[in-house]
Amino acid sequence: MTISLHIKRDLVAGPRRFALDVRIESAARRIALFGPSGAGKTLTLKAIAGLMRPNAGYIRVGGLTLFDSEQGICLSPRQRKLGYLQQDYGLFPHLTVAQNIIFGLKKGWLNPRGGALPASAQRWVESFELGSILQSYPTEISGGQKQRVALARALAVGPRLLLLDEPLSALDVGLRSRMREELAELQAKLDIPSILITHDPADVLVLADQVFRIQDGRVVGDCRPQELQARLRAGQSSTPSMTLDALKIA
Repeated sequence: MTISLHIKRDLVAGPRRFALDVRIESAARRIALFGPSGAGKTLTLKAIAGLMRPNAGYIRVGGLTLFDSEQGICLSPRQRKLGYLQQDYGLFPHLTVAQNIIFGLKKGWLNPRGGALPASAQRWVESFELGSILQSYPTEISGGQKQRVALARALAVGPRLLLLDEPLSALDVGLRSRMREELAELQAKLDIPSILITHDPADVLVLADQVFRIQDGRVVGDCRPQELQARLRAGQSSTPSMTLDALKIA
């Protein structure tokens, strides 16, 4: 599946401006967007997911146009049918694990009755061993369980593409290493391409086939994960002069 995108979006905060202008063309099954905090990685992912509308450009996934400013195309997040794992997992604290998992399956407010789950959700409940916590709330489960619940919700919709926004950053060091391996095993089993954003070279090495380095809102190069490791060891990485953090734009 080829992923082709050109995302342009200008963000202004007082006298300061951040210009996102990202171009990516790749047939890799596992793509990583690598760069420091504030480089524009999350904005890029939000644009792909349909949570932020670019000022101009296009987004195409496997031949399907999700957005094209010239053609006037902008599919809704539901129409795009993408799985999106947010950095903080985005679980609703007032909903149970079961309710969180099936939240995106139908329009409106859907609550499971009698413990029954749609087959598309039950598959991932079993795969991630979540059966014992279905009636628990997010505050009652561990960090690793939260990640599995968020993954189950993202995969239950049968996505054509999985978006992973810093999926391991909220975990402690020991759990992060274990969950990284679990994610890699999941990627190997799924026939679904993924885009991962991270600033951790260890994530890139295990979870990506092609890496796009993003700096100051632009792609400054791409390479294989092993090449990125070598470049970082050689001290060839750089720090961006202006970031979203500096602009104080979420």
